[in-house]
Amino acid sequence: MFEKKEAEKKEWRDGVYLCTATDSMEADILESKLRGEGVPSERRWKGAGNFLEIFMGANSICPIDIYVPADSLADARNIVIPFPLAEDADIEE
Repeated sequence: MFEKKEAEKKEWRDGVYLCTATDSMEADILESKLRGEGVPSERRWKGAGNFLEIFMGANSICPIDIYVPADSLADARNIVIPFPLAEDADIEE
């Protein structure tokens, strides 16, 4: 009746560091972008960040590290490329 579909999910542990998100919203965006490209990711909170996210629904105080599998690190770095915003760039007119 119900067929078990085998997804191409890789089991992985102890990923490698990709980047640090400043809050839970930024971590959500990064994880969503990675997931959309087929790269699994994992959050690791610093300090009381995990408690704050559970208790308050969001974490805007403690940074969150994003980890990916070692064999996906190069792909993840190409997916998450920082670029300066116009307001941050030194634009002289």
